[in-house]
Amino acid sequence: MSAIAIVITTVLALNVFVVDPIDESSADDVAALLVLSAQTWVELPPEARPYFELELAERHDLIISSDSRNLPLLAAGDSFLDTLRGKLSERLGGEASLHVGDELVWADIPMGGHQLQIGLAANRRDVQPIYVGLTIFGIGATIVFVTSFLVVQRITRPLVDVAASAATFRGGVEFSRLPESGPTELVTLAKSFNTMAKEISELLTNRTTLLAGISHDLRTPLARMRLAVELLPEGVDPKLKRRLERNLEEMDALLSQALQFARGLSSESLEETELHHHLEEFARREDVSLTWTGPQSVCATIAPGALQRVLDNLVHNARHHGRTPDVEIRTEVNAASLVIHVLDRGKGIPVDARDRVFQPFYRLEASRSHSTGGSGLGLAIVRQLCQAQGWTVEIGDRAEGGADVALTIPLAQPSGQTTPGL
Repeated sequence: MSAIAIVITTVLALNVFVVDPIDESSADDVAALLVLSAQTWVELPPEARPYFELELAERHDLIISSDSRNLPLLAAGDSFLDTLRGKLSERLGGEASLHVGDELVWADIPMGGHQLQIGLAANRRDVQPIYVGLTIFGIGATIVFVTSFLVVQRITRPLVDVAASAATFRGGVEFSRLPESGPTELVTLAKSFNTMAKEISELLTNRTTLLAGISHDLRTPLARMRLAVELLPEGVDPKLKRRLERNLEEMDALLSQALQFARGLSSESLEETELHHHLEEFARREDVSLTWTGPQSVCATIAPGALQRVLDNLVHNARHHGRTPDVEIRTEVNAASLVIHVLDRGKGIPVDARDRVFQPFYRLEASRSHSTGGSGLGLAIVRQLCQAQGWTVEIGDRAEGGADVALTIPLAQPSGQTTPGL
């Protein structure tokens, strides 16, 4: 719309300040030439007039005749000829008339007692505003469109790069920095993004180091406590000893999961993996039911260790909260993705808690007992690994009762990359 408005404004301005003045000036010049030609013809001796008529025809494309013919009047409507009629009337001091005949426009010019007719080519015109407007519109609109396209491309390409980098940034240390070039605003945006990504990566690295160090350091006193329990005298109450052993096992499991959570964003190389075979081996090893729906041969470039850890946590969570080892895995394959459903037979997860259960240390069980509520890190590890790999995980309801945790793995993932996984 802006291009059309610019073109219309340009055409109007050109017509008012250029075309109309040229039109009037040109018509005035032609009227002056016609009157001067008639005046010269009258003043010449009769024997010189034929030579003058020949010169007018050759040099100015004007035909002068002293034989006045009764020709049809020229209808109004032509801008240039209407202006020419007005200019002739001004110079002759009376109403001038234009006629049409022999493919010429004839002007009646009374001069020195003679009624002369001077013919000029009908195609003698000034610049035409319609064609000028169309030309300006076409060329101007093309120039504006191309210029706007290039400007928009120059601005949007860095924005697309920022969006792509933000979508693929998983908190890894080795992220692709955005080029800090272009307009000032985009340079500022790229610098801010690069700084933010660097700070987040350093924060996650420090968190990993801190949690890993704490988990590792706590294992030494934990091992001493195990040894102390084993060396308790035989007279100690066996129930007390079993409680102490159970508490130590829970502490060891909690430390293992904390260490696993801390290492959730370290790197793992991608591999071309045959998913059907991978899931069959997992189901056989974990003794779960696998129902595969769709093509048997499905390959994707993924981090197999990350997938293994996600499935381990989902199956463990399903068995723990489903109150039964009967866990089922169902798959759905389409052109874009593989969806893996991990189904249990428990009470399910309330809708308002399905997002919070992915937060670290959040548990549906109100008590803090590890035997009923777990550590609260299993699904947090799953969400962290899925975010790192570009997968999605959602919780729904199983039709037969229980929870349905759906893991979606895109199949069109570029190979040869290294993404966070383990």
